[in-house]
Amino acid sequence: MNRRTALGLAAAATMTPVSQAVAPPDPTETIRLWPGAAPGGERVSVTAKVTERSTDPAFHDRFAQYTTDPILTVLRPTRPNGASLLLIPGGGYRWAVVDKEGMDCARVFAAAGVTCFVLRYRLPGDGWAAGADAPLQDAQRALRLIRARAAGDGLDPARIGVLGASAGGHLAGMLTARTDATYAPVDEADAASFRPDLSILLYPVATMADPFVHAGSRRELLGEAPTAEAISRYSLEQMDWSGWPPVFLVHAIDDGAVPVENSLQLLSALRAAGVPAEAHLFQEGGHGFAIRLIAGRPAAVWPQLALAWGARHGWITQV
Repeated sequence: MNRRTALGLAAAATMTPVSQAVAPPDPTETIRLWPGAAPGGERVSVTAKVTERSTDPAFHDRFAQYTTDPILTVLRPTRPNGASLLLIPGGGYRWAVVDKEGMDCARVFAAAGVTCFVLRYRLPGDGWAAGADAPLQDAQRALRLIRARAAGDGLDPARIGVLGASAGGHLAGMLTARTDATYAPVDEADAASFRPDLSILLYPVATMADPFVHAGSRRELLGEAPTAEAISRYSLEQMDWSGWPPVFLVHAIDDGAVPVENSLQLLSALRAAGVPAEAHLFQEGGHGFAIRLIAGRPAAVWPQLALAWGARHGWITQV
């Protein structure tokens, strides 16, 4: 990453509502994940909606609920470097935020030349036949589509990363660690691998086990009284990570929603499995800080740290 890229990234990462009057426009390019209806929707009766929480015209703060037609929103950089990134926002598996951990983060990585795909995924409590694996079906399909389309998009199919935040970090972790395809192939794109080439996990919901579990995410994913087998199956630190690609962890020690032990336990599991891993723990930042909420604070450097780490692992090159 050269000096010009670093300066542009720093400017994007520190942007605050004071510095702009109107929120940047939404990208117009979207990709439907499924050629027809999403799998297993015979008993689904919800109606999709997106709610805006921001009252400030300088930024959006939307969340999507009851998604039935999952999509990728594409942000293409002015000067692409061949790397791509699947972004999976959080929301406790109750909804998926659109901006804070999606579009806002994507704009920062796009400024460094990375082509970004923001995932709007289905939620486990909406009646899908796959239940807890419905979000993972969407994540696997999304990664396969990005890889299958890479040559036509001018992207390197061997430089596709995933970035997941909070519950999206759990989903990104499952996408990275699990080897089982969660749906039957629907077209030629499903011949592609769904394994990312590296993973960036922001304050991830990693464990489903007490005492460090984020109870809301576990309830939405596994129900009120999950079995010990389900807890083990969906806890990232209990998965087999042997031979998997590099992982980058970011967490605030003062996170009151998803305890930092989620990342610490996962880091121990990654080290035991021999996975190249790097972790950055910040004294303060709370939960869900993403980009906008930490402008001017120490944790605001995490995108630069992630890009430098990605460069060391061959994900990005100088723009």
